[in-house]
Order: sequence, then C-alpha cells, then structure tokens
Amino acid sequence: MAKKTAVPAAAPAEAGERKIGSGTDIDSIRLLVQLMVDNDLSEVDITDGEVKVHLKRGPSVVSLPHMPVAGHVVTAPQLTPSLAAAASAAHVEPPKPPAETLLEIKSPMVGTFYSAPSPDSDPYVTVGSAVGDDTVVCIIEAMKVMNEIRAECVGKIVEVCVQNAQPVEYGQVLFRVRPS
Repeated sequence: MAKKTAVPAAAPAEAGERKIGSGTDIDSIRLLVQLMVDNDLSEVDITDGEVKVHLKRGPSVVSLPHMPVAGHVVTAPQLTPSLAAAASAAHVEPPKPPAETLLEIKSPMVGTFYSAPSPDSDPYVTVGSAVGDDTVVCIIEAMKVMNEIRAECVGKIVEVCVQNAQPVEYGQVLFRVRPS
C-alpha cells in the first residue's frame, strides 16, 4: 500500500547522498522521485524556505505489448520558475492510439472460462480462427451452468487473453479480433 509522507527538507544528507536543492533542479526532482520509489511513497510535499514541491505518483501499471507504461505524475502547485520548468520537462506524452483497432470479446458474466466443449476436444477457436456473429468462441461456467459465448463480431482471432479453466470477471477481455 502506498504511503503519503511529508519529508523535511532540512534532513541531513547521509554519506553518498545529495541534499535536495544541490545540483541542478532536474537532478533534485529525479532524486525525489527515486526516494518515492525506494520508500513506496505515493505523494511527497517538501517546503524549504520559499521553495515548495509537491510530487504525486500514480499506481503501478503492468506493461502489455500493446499498452505503453504510464510515467510518474509530477504536479507543481507552487514551484520556483526553475523548478516549474524542470517539472514540465519531465512531463510524459500521452500514449498514441494504436495503429490498428481490434475488437474485444468480453465476458458477459463471472465464471470459469473453458476453451473447448470437453477436456479432450479441440478448442472452439485459436489465434488465426475466422469468426462470425454466431460463432461459439468459448464456454463460461457459472453456478454449474455451461454458457456458450458467441463472437458477436466478424473477423479473425489475433489474441486469446485467458487460459483454459481460468476464472474470469464480468467485462474481462477474453479474445481480441481483427475485424474483416
């Protein structure tokens, strides 16, 4: 769980550490961000005379091949002009939309995902399979009832997002489909 801590700017630097405010302003911000990561802090407020710094870190994000990793959020409500310029230089550009739009087949219920009608049968679909609106792509077992899930789109399966016999949540992506 992330913590929120106020860090006194006048704390003495230990051997090998640089004190906040020494060096360039961008180095100071990098040092603060590293301290936040090392100590699992989500937010830091520092006041040293007229210099006020407020840094806030977002939640961890898992990087998937089709999703870029989000950077740290840096907010600076009352920075000196040089710190404000350094903070704006650290701004991460928003991710660009993917070049190809894929359709997602999502779970309509909570249950257990099964890729085949029985353990010794072939899966309904695999990567590369063509699907139509009425194509059965999997079964989701909910309360001992086997529910056939249909593609409800036309295209080709490009990704199977869950494994056989894995529990799934409502709205969880099961397959990604390249529309045709």
